[in-house]
Amino acid sequence: IVLTDAFLVWDAGQQRGLKNILIALWDTSQIALIGLVITSVLGIAYAFFMSLVPWVGRASWPYLVALQAAPIIALTPLIRALIESTTLQRLVVVILIAFFPITTATFFGLTTVPSTLHDLFTIQHATNWQRLRFLQVPHALPTIFLGLRTSAGLAVVGAVVGDFYFRQGGRVGIGAQSDLYRAQLWGADMVAAVIMASTLGIVLFICFSWLSRKVVGHWHQPVTK
Repeated sequence: IVLTDAFLVWDAGQQRGLKNILIALWDTSQIALIGLVITSVLGIAYAFFMSLVPWVGRASWPYLVALQAAPIIALTPLIRALIESTTLQRLVVVILIAFFPITTATFFGLTTVPSTLHDLFTIQHATNWQRLRFLQVPHALPTIFLGLRTSAGLAVVGAVVGDFYFRQGGRVGIGAQSDLYRAQLWGADMVAAVIMASTLGIVLFICFSWLSRKVVGHWHQPVTK
């Protein structure tokens, strides 16, 4: 009877632990997805702007590199001082971490079109809008999706990092949950939380890989040696 009661208590604890992990994972997933959408819109739009106005790209490039290289832990006091909402603080962390890959990948794709193709559009008296829509954007699609896949993984990293530094009373993300397990020396639960966070990043990467094949896979073939 004693063993049965002990097993029931242990099983109930395991179920509560799994439930807490899933709730925390859902909270982190929302932050990662919302942050990724915002980052993608801002990053792609800014890359288009840099390609249309070259001096903007040259002037802002050092700042983009500095933003990517800046340690988030050093920026957390500034973020906390400027933004009151915990949700917005976590979203800012996601954007700061995931912004660089999608922006640079899009900009690279837009600006590396072969000059012979540009000459062809010039001969046909194409407008800047036609050149952008029918030449630069199709050429940039593979690299755009490459940037999206990279930023998707980094968005999860940013969401987990935001959980550590910006915790909200009623809602705890997977990063804060795993840190709680670490403090309480619950090794198995901590490992489970880490695996769940890694799985989220893998799922997002697979989704964007599938979307990339659907959008550009039927006409774009990567160069292989």
